[in-house]
Amino acid sequence: MNNPLLFLLAALTLVAIPGPNHLYITTRSIGEGRRAGIASALGVETGTLVHIGAAAAGLSAVVAASATAFGFLRYAGAAYLVYLAYRTLRSRHAAGEPDLQPRPLPRVYLDGVLVNVLNPKVVLFFLAFLPQFVDQAAGAVPLQIAVMGAVTALIGLTVDLVYAVAAGSIGAWLRARPVFQRRQRYATGVIYLGLGAAAVFAGPGARRT
Repeated sequence: MNNPLLFLLAALTLVAIPGPNHLYITTRSIGEGRRAGIASALGVETGTLVHIGAAAAGLSAVVAASATAFGFLRYAGAAYLVYLAYRTLRSRHAAGEPDLQPRPLPRVYLDGVLVNVLNPKVVLFFLAFLPQFVDQAAGAVPLQIAVMGAVTALIGLTVDLVYAVAAGSIGAWLRARPVFQRRQRYATGVIYLGLGAAAVFAGPGARRT
């Protein structure tokens, strides 16, 4: 690995900047509680591990080079976020009041995995970022990519958990307010729709989102 210290600083900077994943985790934590936010964070970074494995195996380059494969991943990710928005907007209290019903944590975790795995910008992030720090003379390039990717995922998980815990604390206060209870379903659904739109219309970026 070329210049490990520079890699760590760059990874921390890029991962810590607020992005769609952080917004997704924060929304989940505020709406459904800290445990849901933590489960979402774990799911998101599990999805990151899938991308790391694909990058190390060279599959990410194939996806990025194929307009069809990249387009499929892009629209599948957007469709899943729209589905989450639909599922959120149609949920209700038994008494008919809008609410975000807490979902089983395994389902919340799986949602996080799928949201990140179906994010094509993460593919581009690993293709654009990790190769800059590969040392060709050191050999075993896939292993170097896997190690750097794992370090990036660990940094990402730490940052994600900070967002989840902080948002969970705020959410506990908000959920005690009747006005928030009435409006949270709509706010969360709109955020998911916005993330879905961003997945469709946002151009390729070098930052993991």
